[in-house]
Amino acid sequence: MKKTFGEKVVAFNRNLKFTGKLPKDFQVMNPFLENPETLVVMQRFYEKFYQDHRCRKFIIGINPSRHGAGVTGVPFTDTKRLESACGIKMESARTHEVSSVFIYDMIEAFGGAEQFYSEFYINSPFPLAITKHTKNGIYLNANYYDDNDLFSNVEDFMVESLKKHISLGLDTAEVFVLGVKNAAFLNKINDREKLFGKMTVLEHPRYIQQYKSKEKQLYIDKYLIALNKA
Repeated sequence: MKKTFGEKVVAFNRNLKFTGKLPKDFQVMNPFLENPETLVVMQRFYEKFYQDHRCRKFIIGINPSRHGAGVTGVPFTDTKRLESACGIKMESARTHEVSSVFIYDMIEAFGGAEQFYSEFYINSPFPLAITKHTKNGIYLNANYYDDNDLFSNVEDFMVESLKKHISLGLDTAEVFVLGVKNAAFLNKINDREKLFGKMTVLEHPRYIQQYKSKEKQLYIDKYLIALNKA
């Protein structure tokens, strides 16, 4: 029997491992290996919203944050939104992630989680959280493009991950890229690999929440216009 979209995502996540080298002070978090409950709630999410064979549009982030998908296994979804918007409670962790706030306010304006996820799939070219060890001894979120050596180390894995995402059943005619700098790197990859047609760039949710919060509704409207045209 043909696997559903959700079953294919769960299989992808269960087999997700990064074994490449990283520059000094960087490390990768894999919640699917580090927290047994992450596998449980992630599977519940994809069974709930993706138990079908629909073709979906692709929204492309950067890489997960350590408080969002780095815990829940669901892109742009902290434990608060996982419970309040998706109806799935996580017992072993309680997280708040800035980008998740914007994404779920936008999803609510779109028509709610069920409607949104029936049309869209969100993930990242590097689908695991990256952190950097600071001089103060703490780990902070890092983006795959923050360091030239880091990008060189993860680029092949990113390309392979994007191809695997596409194979889930995604419409590649137009994709939606979150973050201007993310788009610049993905454009270079796309020029070489020819993965996608049109790439529509939207401001990253973290940037909106941190620096443009007073204009948040304008950005939600911008997202809705772009996504509803899809």
